[in-house]
Amino acid sequence: MVSTATWWLFLDNETLKPNYKYASFNSRSDKLSSKRALAYKPFRESRCLIPASAFIEGLGDKKTYHMIELEDSAIAFGGLFKEYLNKESGEVIYSVSIITLPPLSPQWDEIHPKSLPLMIDFEDEDLVSRWLDPSNQDVERFEALLEPTVLKPMKITKIDKPSRWNPIAESFMIMK
Repeated sequence: MVSTATWWLFLDNETLKPNYKYASFNSRSDKLSSKRALAYKPFRESRCLIPASAFIEGLGDKKTYHMIELEDSAIAFGGLFKEYLNKESGEVIYSVSIITLPPLSPQWDEIHPKSLPLMIDFEDEDLVSRWLDPSNQDVERFEALLEPTVLKPMKITKIDKPSRWNPIAESFMIMK
């Protein structure tokens, strides 16, 4: 099933807008095993894949941005979702977060030194089936996915602004 979702895992139950009390646009992998973590239960019960053709990472200085693409492949981010019920319309609203891993050092240091998004090999049908199965709460089987790694060669392009994606330097590759 493909659905639209708000990129913020925890919404306010009344307004169905992001609950800014919790920064839940990403879910850190090192918190997924903590029973007190917001993403603990969704990691066990409501995992999803978030498709993309590319993504942008910033260095954190508000001026250095890179577009990341997988060579000859779409991206399937490993994510978590929640369902909310719109009490007025009866419509089900989905919210989502992307699981983030520790940074891929040293290659990633000049791109985004804080984290790397979890990317799932969507061509591995068994893995995708296990990942999307809500009855599969054996999350220990996903431990290897939570280590930063290069799934497929990544094409990195420095860009001017996240809103425009205009290249300002030659692309380079990060290989497996």
